Amino acid sequence: MTASLPARAMLYMLVAVALFALMDAGLKLLSPHYPALQVAMLRGASALPLVLAWALLGAAAGSLVRVHWPLHLLRGALGIAMMFGFVYGLRTLPLSTAYAITFVSPLLVTAMAGPLLGEKIGPRRWIAIAIGLVGVLVVLRPTGAGMLTLGGLAVLLATLCWAASAITVRLLAQRDSTQAMVLWFMAILALGAGALSFHEWRPIRTEHIWVIAGIGVTGTLAQIALTEAFRRGEASLIAPLEYTALVWGVMLDVALWGVLPDGVTWFGAAIIVASGLYLLRREKAQAVAVPPP
Repeated sequence: MTASLPARAMLYMLVAVALFALMDAGLKLLSPHYPALQVAMLRGASALPLVLAWALLGAAAGSLVRVHWPLHLLRGALGIAMMFGFVYGLRTLPLSTAYAITFVSPLLVTAMAGPLLGEKIGPRRWIAIAIGLVGVLVVLRPTGAGMLTLGGLAVLLATLCWAASAITVRLLAQRDSTQAMVLWFMAILALGAGALSFHEWRPIRTEHIWVIAGIGVTGTLAQIALTEAFRRGEASLIAPLEYTALVWGVMLDVALWGVLPDGVTWFGAAIIVASGLYLLRREKAQAVAVPPP
């Protein structure tokens, strides 16, 4: 029975990645029709009822209220900026190209963990981080002028915000439950992005209701699957499966928009993925060499 746990964890992670890709495709479908902040609000609001039901089933109501509010508010603000940048970038970038840029996020989390959390980052991991950033530059410059595109820079900004948000999750995980973190993230995203987008709000078109509903369902199920994956398996085992998002991004790009990433984008993505896998390997080796007290 125990031997099957890693396989189940990997399966949950693969399902989570696929569902998140479907959710992101829905965000891209909405991005040309509504302001980026309004799409961010719809992302949070569409999932909030389902997340609330899941949270109440898995945690006591009191534990959902007695939380570390300053960190939750900070994470929510970072989430609003992240969703704004990602949705804005999806207007002009293929989904697969946006994913290739976001793959640098584990490298950025490691880089931030040094000064912010006091974690020791060795020279080999700093080299891996630097090489991964070179891969981002390759992806952002597929035509020689990629660094000047607002879409690419917006996705890079979103990735920076995601990495900073991951640091807050490491701190919140010591105080609050997973249910509380997911619930308040969605609530702050919906309320904050809704308030910021109020002045440019566009009426929801009837044909987009099913897309919004799909975003809420797939996003919620993906979050549950992701939680189960990390609960059942080691992070070093299941985290690399996040890179399967590129496969889903390519398939969705071809199926929905008829585009394919060019050779330079594939090359840059390969650099980023290789750096990320090496970093995971080094972190696992260090964890074995220096077990926690």
